[in-house]
Formats: sequence, C-alpha cells, structure tokens
Amino acid sequence: MGYVAVKGGASAIEESLKRIQYERIKQGTVLDMKDIEGGMRGLIDQVMSESSLYSETLAALAIKQAEGNPEEAVFLLRAYRSTLPRKHYSRTVTSEGMAVERRISASFKDIPGGQILGASLDYSHRLLDFALLEETESGVKEWLTAFEQEQEDESVALDDTQDVSQLPKVIDYLRREGLVASCPIDHSEPYDVTRKSATFPSSRSQKLQMLTRGQTGAVTSLAYAVIRGYGDVHPTVGELRVGTLPIYIDNPLHSDSDEEDTYYIGDIKATEVEMLIPVTIEKERGKKELSFEFGYGLCYGQNETKAISMSILDKSLEANNENVPTQNEEFILQHIDSVESTGFISHLKLPHYVTFQSTLNDVRGTKREQTTDDEEV
Repeated sequence: MGYVAVKGGASAIEESLKRIQYERIKQGTVLDMKDIEGGMRGLIDQVMSESSLYSETLAALAIKQAEGNPEEAVFLLRAYRSTLPRKHYSRTVTSEGMAVERRISASFKDIPGGQILGASLDYSHRLLDFALLEETESGVKEWLTAFEQEQEDESVALDDTQDVSQLPKVIDYLRREGLVASCPIDHSEPYDVTRKSATFPSSRSQKLQMLTRGQTGAVTSLAYAVIRGYGDVHPTVGELRVGTLPIYIDNPLHSDSDEEDTYYIGDIKATEVEMLIPVTIEKERGKKELSFEFGYGLCYGQNETKAISMSILDKSLEANNENVPTQNEEFILQHIDSVESTGFISHLKLPHYVTFQSTLNDVRGTKREQTTDDEEV
C-alpha cells in the first residue's frame, strides 16, 4: 500500500478535536466517574479484560473519554498501561482460593458446596424496566438498607458458616474417577504477550492470554461458530465461578521469601470456566473408550459469556488444523484483538491517494481499451 504524508490542515484537525469535545458535553451534563463505576459494571469489566489492566477507576475514565465506545476505551487503557513500570510480579494465583460469589454447573445438579446463583441476568425477564426512569437516590438508599438488613437476618437464621473461599472444583471429582486426565503444574515462565510480539505456533500461556484479551464480541462469535458445526467441540459447562482472588507479592527486599513473608496487595474479581468436552479415545486392538477433556477460560470481572467462549476456543485450538478456521490458532488469535482489528479497519480512513489514483488510472485505461475494441468491431 502507498500513502502520502498529510501536511497542513492543522487548524482543521484542531477544530475537529474541539468538535468531538463539544459533542461529548453539548448537553451541559458532566458524567460523574462514580456514576460510571457504579452503573456500568459490565462495560468496565469488559474494558479491563481486553486491556489487561485491572483498575475500575481507570476503566471508567477511559469509558468517559471514549463516550462509551469500548474499542476506543480499550485503546486508551492499553496505551496508558504501556507507560507503567512493572515493579513486582505476583505470586501464582490459584482459583481454588477464590472467594466465590457465584458458582454454577450445567453438568451436575448437586455439586459439593452447592450451586450459588449470585448476581446474574440469566433469571430476569429481559424486559425494559420503565420504573428506572423514576429511580431516585433516596429510593436506592432505602432499598439498599432493606436488602442489607435482609441479608444479615438470613445469615443469622441460617448460621451460614460455609467458607466460600475453599469450595472444591467440580472437575477434580471427575479426575479422581479417572474420567479427566490430570493437569500437571507448568513451572516455566509464561509468555508475556503484552511485551513480546505473537509467535506461532503459540505456547499455551500465549494462547490463553490472547484469548482473554480478545474482543468479547469476536471471541463469542467464533465460539458460536465452533458449536454450530464449524468446529468439533460439543461442550457442557463443568463449572462456572465468579469471585475475588487474593493477590500476593514476595517481600521486595527478599525475593526468595517464603509464603509467610509475602505481602497481600488486594483482590481482583474474575470469572473462571472449566468446560467439559466428551471425546473418544482409541485404545489397543481398535477398542474405543469415552472420556472427557476440558477447555479453560478466565477473564477479569464478571464476563461469563466471554469466559465460556474462551474455553470453547481453547479446546478447539488444540486440534491445530490450519484448514479449519476455528482450529487455526493464527486465524483466531490474530483476528480477535480489539486494538489490532479496529486499528486496521480504521486505517482505511487515512489518505490512500496514491494507491487509489493508480487503481483509478487502471480502471480508466481498461475502459478506454474496451471502448476502442467495441468501435473496431
């Protein structure tokens, strides 16, 4: 492709920037950061996940600046992230220690510890609630007070002492029966896709990072394609859990400190999915045996559709078949990135004067030749 440098027009660009500022505030209202953080939880979680930066406040700021455009907000947050120094590496986080807020299984009705529905739109009617048009702060505070009191009363009545940070994993029960292969811990240093360019074939750490950074809509669409028949995965949710994970770092002065000398720096909220997929395994003498394999999904915040989709694509990419798009890791991983895809599509707005003029000359030349041939006939 050929481009020409754009010179001049600086004043026009400045006016364009003023115009976008005007469009953002022309109604004379200032969108409070607390309103975004408090009322756009789903969008904040999506932006944090695709940006690889866990900060609800910065995500809200990016959303405000981008006027609610998630792709633009992700671009802003990733750009800011690239300026930050990396001071510490956290200790390995295991989801067994998640303080669970929501936990469901589509594979088993009764799971140890029980299913916890938590906060979810899955059980709502998906009808517009026009009562929200009249919602007031005093009404909200009154509802919150009543809700918190109800929760406290129920907790006392049920003597709820279950430790939700130690709930067993559903998949471990299948492993103990030998129905799912064990998954040994990989102690090798993970590939950091935020600092190195993608390479293929990709490692598992690289693949999972790119899937969790992928645009939610793109990841969901491709996983949907896998299930519809453009792939070979027929999944069931073994376990989906939403909750907070504690983050610890080693003592900065003693890198070889033991677990008791670590520092707790906070929690992150995450959604984790372990998807079960039935497979047929070829045994000796042509015998076949049914078993289960699994796909894995993990992303920031409560983003269940994305985590489920990620687990489907994780499993689909294991086939590594370049002739099937949903099993071709380069096709999937290179096209789900929000910044990469929107950036390339948006570049089509840049001046292509040279290439277009060249194409235009070719088209005109072809037309002239065709006219001459017709006249000769």
